[in-house]
Amino acid sequence: MARYLGPSCRLCRREGVKLYLKGERCYTDKCAVDKRKTAPGQHGARRTKLSDFGTQLREKQKLKRIYGVLETQFRGVFEKAATHKGKTGELLVQALELRLDNLVYRMGLASSRNAGRQLVRHNHILVNGRRCNIPSAVLRVGDKVTLGEKSREMAPVLASLEATKRDGHGAPVWLKWDSSNFTGEIIAKPAREDISIPVREQLVVELYSK
Repeated sequence: MARYLGPSCRLCRREGVKLYLKGERCYTDKCAVDKRKTAPGQHGARRTKLSDFGTQLREKQKLKRIYGVLETQFRGVFEKAATHKGKTGELLVQALELRLDNLVYRMGLASSRNAGRQLVRHNHILVNGRRCNIPSAVLRVGDKVTLGEKSREMAPVLASLEATKRDGHGAPVWLKWDSSNFTGEIIAKPAREDISIPVREQLVVELYSK
């Protein structure tokens, strides 16, 4: 499975916004975006005016990096979204939001999407009662995501749940969280206004439509 293995903070600095790729660290004063305002690299301090194409490209890169998806897989999700009725940009974000690794993150079981991906890959997650180790699996309304019983005392999971409770983040309105059973149920498709990510997805559509 191809994935990005470089420094996460470098990606946030390149986009100039917090993408929350390192979980709890992103909320502290150690965050690289707060400490170093410039883009990474030798010429990062230079200010250049982006063309229309450059602006569209940056929005696409932000969306890919937020959800931890590389180009080929991202393009596949976009093309599938383009075949359905509705706004392609919103359907694209919706499909990314319904990925299993993102759902684990949204439930508060992981401090970041990358950590959620690890939980899935290491067989800690069940979907509708069956073990599932495919982070890119896209779920539907009515599906239930459960943390395995033997995994419920893991220190990273407990720390993430505690941080979620302390910071008041909680599960989104379209996801019903049952803390007693460590289970989240998708009760509705996520609406765009319920997904808080700093991306203008329409620009991604315009980029791929050229």
